Amino acid sequence: MERPTPTPSDTLKGIAFMTAAATVFPVMNATVKYLTQSYPVVETIWARSLGHFIFVVALFAPGMGWRLFRTRHPKIQLTRSCLLLASTACFFFAISMIPLADATSITFTAPFIIVALSGSMLGERVGLARWACVIAGFVGMLIVVRPGGDVAHWASFLVVGSATCYALYQIFTRRVAGADAPETTVTYSALVSTVLTTLLVPFYWRTPESLWHMALFASTGLLGGLGHYCVARALYWGQASVVSNFNYVQLIGAALLGYLMFGNFPDLWTWAGAAVIVGSGIAIAVLETRRPKSARNPGTAAPER
Repeated sequence: MERPTPTPSDTLKGIAFMTAAATVFPVMNATVKYLTQSYPVVETIWARSLGHFIFVVALFAPGMGWRLFRTRHPKIQLTRSCLLLASTACFFFAISMIPLADATSITFTAPFIIVALSGSMLGERVGLARWACVIAGFVGMLIVVRPGGDVAHWASFLVVGSATCYALYQIFTRRVAGADAPETTVTYSALVSTVLTTLLVPFYWRTPESLWHMALFASTGLLGGLGHYCVARALYWGQASVVSNFNYVQLIGAALLGYLMFGNFPDLWTWAGAAVIVGSGIAIAVLETRRPKSARNPGTAAPER
């Protein structure tokens, strides 16, 4: 059943939840970047995935029992979960090598990838205006990455891979949206990464050096699960085309934490590229509000790992 048009009060609640999510995710990403300076990336992915999985199972299993894992499209759900693992892995490896703000800026290309792929994969019509936004968004990404420049880092392309995997993840999420319960879908999101990294982590394991580091590992899953919950609540109260724009607050948090924790402050080119990407994303969001609901693309938010 489709919710009625949100009231102004509902929309404000949605904006508040999305802003909260956009505040939580940079903290999680900064924590991951800090941990990867001393621990294997695989170990941080495992902690992030397991924590998220435990969070959603503890939240939904008491009310749903085994129905939580019942799906009409197991292949698609497992494909989604693999894509989210790939997106998370690419991003976590990347931020161990490049500044948070640069990586966060590049992730905002995910909505443009969705638009570019929606015609062939979802049968949706993509007009010239949206293609113009897609092209502008990728130009912004190139400004940030500056391939061939003196400050270019190959890890930037891992973030592009992360955004691409997340775009595909969102497309497959749309395919199961009408068939499986959202609680089931969010649980499967973390399932494959939890199982695979649990099998892999013994080969990369490094025992945390202190209780503080153990707490940081635990916090990655909690922050990730909390962030996803805030996104879900935001989209419950407000229209995606409105509240998703506040996801760009992530860039401010990433720049601030990157500077305070690692001494990295975005240069002028990064801010310029981010401005082009954000502007193009907002333009797509505006165009989405003018489309029939049945024809809209599956969201304009950047990846939330």
